[in-house]
Amino acid sequence: MRLTPIALTAAILLATVGSAGWGQKPDDQIDARSIALTQQAQALSGQGRFQEATDLLESALAVDPRNRQAYIALGRAAQGEKLPGKAIKFYLEALKLEPNDLTALQGQGEALVQRGAVERAKRNLERIRSLCKGACPQATTLAAAIAKGPPPEVLTAQRPDVGAPQKE
Repeated sequence: MRLTPIALTAAILLATVGSAGWGQKPDDQIDARSIALTQQAQALSGQGRFQEATDLLESALAVDPRNRQAYIALGRAAQGEKLPGKAIKFYLEALKLEPNDLTALQGQGEALVQRGAVERAKRNLERIRSLCKGACPQATTLAAAIAKGPPPEVLTAQRPDVGAPQKE
C-alpha cells in the first residue's frame, strides 16, 4: 500500500521518458522540402537574383530551421547585396548549429573583411587552419580576401580624413 504511489510515479516517469524521443528525427536529417528550396535559391543567387533567393531560403528555414546550408546561402545572398552585417548574422546562425563548419567560418570571415573588421576575420582564418590540418580551400579563399582588404568605401567611412581636402 505504501509503495503504490512510488510505483505509480516510476511508471509515469518511464512512460514519459521513453516516449519523449520517439518519433523525432535526428538533427542530421533535414526535411527534403527545405533542401529542395535551398537548392533552388542557390541557383537564383548564382544568377544574381538575391532577393528571390532570400525569399526561398526563408521558406526553407520555415520548413526546417535546422537547415545550416540555408543560413549559409542567406549569408552569401546578403553579401551579394552588399549587406555584410546581415551576412555575419546568418553565418553566426549556421555556426550555432555546427560550430566547426568551415564554409560558414569562411563566409563570416569574408563578410567581416567586407565590413572592415579584418582582425576578426584573421581569427576566423586561424580557426579554419586549426580545424583542417592540411591545406583547405576555405583557408586559401579567406586568406586571399584578407590580403585584398576591405572595399575602398569602407576604408573611407572608417577614416573620414582619407580623401578629404587638405587644409592649407
